[in-house]
Amino acid sequence: MKSIVYHGPEQIELIEHEIPIPGPGEIVVQNKVALTCGTDVKIYKRGYIWDPPFAFGHEASGVVSEIGEGVEKFAVGDRVFAHNTAPCNSCYYCKSGLHSLCENLTFNMGAFAEYQKIPREIVVQNTYLLPDAMSHETAALTEPFSCAVYGTDLLPIEMGSKVCVNGCGPLGLMFIRLCTLRGAEVIACDMTEERLEKARKMGAKHVIHVSEVEDQVDSVRALTPDGRGVDIAIEAVGLPSVWDLSIQMVRKGGFVLCFGGTKKGSTVTLDTTKLHYEQLTVKGIFHTTPRHVMQAFEMLKMGVLSGEDFIDHSYGIAETEEALIEHSKGHVIKNCIRFDQ
Repeated sequence: MKSIVYHGPEQIELIEHEIPIPGPGEIVVQNKVALTCGTDVKIYKRGYIWDPPFAFGHEASGVVSEIGEGVEKFAVGDRVFAHNTAPCNSCYYCKSGLHSLCENLTFNMGAFAEYQKIPREIVVQNTYLLPDAMSHETAALTEPFSCAVYGTDLLPIEMGSKVCVNGCGPLGLMFIRLCTLRGAEVIACDMTEERLEKARKMGAKHVIHVSEVEDQVDSVRALTPDGRGVDIAIEAVGLPSVWDLSIQMVRKGGFVLCFGGTKKGSTVTLDTTKLHYEQLTVKGIFHTTPRHVMQAFEMLKMGVLSGEDFIDHSYGIAETEEALIEHSKGHVIKNCIRFDQ
């Protein structure tokens, strides 16, 4: 089999090795598609929390090729989606209902590979059988979509809420769709016309091309009643400067969701007077939970989103680096690695 290994910033390698053998409770999936993600791009460009080398990619869908001892939930030939993590359900944070903060989170990277072994914890908690009508491309969206579902679940959205989504990459677009479904009026901000057009399709009522306005905060506030600011601002870029902009554009008593992960060591300076006297809520969020993975998968089954909405170009596994570089330019939403190319 062939797979992609990460060795360091802008250093990935296509290698060949034996197909893994599943242990008790595990399955091996023959991947059909894998998707590029903003996190993959960040890892490619600047590294990650783990020391390399490590298997690369984390959004995929495929067909069960082998099952380990004791697996009854799935059979060889089943079309499945397997999430890339599962919590332990026994640490302090899991018992407190904060599964995304699990101290023993099982990770399973390696979606950019022809075959992938799925750990028992993920098989049990976060692997799903695809209905006949669901494509592998749509199923592979479950991982990022579950993160947006988790984030949206924490927002104090009411019917008619004014929400600004800063950044119209894959997650930003998912937030736009979810907030719109909950009855919000959404303002979308981005630097590329291609992504703003997608934002319109996801339901954004207003779009702002940030390079074409003098002041992004003023432009957002001008679209709210009496210029007071939005009820909720979502940062979906991962830049401290955009975290700051998001804080500046909410009304008194507003809510800011800091979703985009920033480079390690980054800091943001808060105006303590504004935070205190305007009673702002600034909340960070990380990853997702099994409950939200389930909800995301059910919504994808309902047709809330589809692979066609997000995938721009297709590549073979030997072209993974090209797919990541193209994604990083900001003119596509996602690229797809197809293992039959």
